[in-house]
Amino acid sequence: MRDIPEINYEHDIQRLVSLYKRGIFDIMAELNRLDLTDMQRAQILATLKNVAEILRSINEESSKWVEEVMPKAVTDGIAGVIYSLGVVETAEEVYTLIKLNKANKALTEAVIADTQADLLRVTTNINDRTKYVIRQATQLSFRANYAKGINGRRAISVDILREMRETLGKAVDTGIIDARNIRWKPLDYVDMLVRTKTMTAHIDATINEAVAREAYYGRISKHGATDACRNYEGKIVKLVPDAPGDYPYIGDLRGGRDIFHPNCKHTITPTRLPNGI
Repeated sequence: MRDIPEINYEHDIQRLVSLYKRGIFDIMAELNRLDLTDMQRAQILATLKNVAEILRSINEESSKWVEEVMPKAVTDGIAGVIYSLGVVETAEEVYTLIKLNKANKALTEAVIADTQADLLRVTTNINDRTKYVIRQATQLSFRANYAKGINGRRAISVDILREMRETLGKAVDTGIIDARNIRWKPLDYVDMLVRTKTMTAHIDATINEAVAREAYYGRISKHGATDACRNYEGKIVKLVPDAPGDYPYIGDLRGGRDIFHPNCKHTITPTRLPNGI
């Protein structure tokens, strides 16, 4: 059993996170241009239109990113199996032999669709929150002017203006709740999501290819983890539940808090024999 080369999608992940960061900055710029002392319908509609255009651009670019990076994660998983099982002599030869089996074709399609849908949740959340806080700011503006009986720019106090700015600032910083009921800020959620999705795609592709090549065991990678993952580094796991031997089944470990959790960096090196011979 040869250890698979370490994989790293950091550049790709930072490229995507930067896309969302720029978009959020542009949205905040649009909100900061609102005249809070005299919010007019035309101005509000123009702002919402510009925000929608920014989010549309994010959705288009992030969709392209997913279609580029997720298949690469699947391919890297397959490549790791070919190399670790000794099908080729050198890592350079690996990619000439890669061919998606039926399971990995379905995996690629599913992970692309799922990741795109999850990223769309982020921009939908930002869009909904932006509309909501603009409505709140508009109401504050109307109430302040009405209370003074004045329809001019001096009607709103400094405190109310500060409150309105704070309200608008929350539009793009509102938490997203994941399946584990954990609340994330949008940028943190995007970062966590794609890190987890790429590693999940890599591991799933590894298992699919390994089982197809009759390798029913795998060894969990080591990278000096300091959290609960450290207790599993280097451990042998079954890739199918009915494989012989007293080893944990990888399916029972995934989705928990100890190993293969969100943001987890661990991968699997497959082997046909549990002792790695």
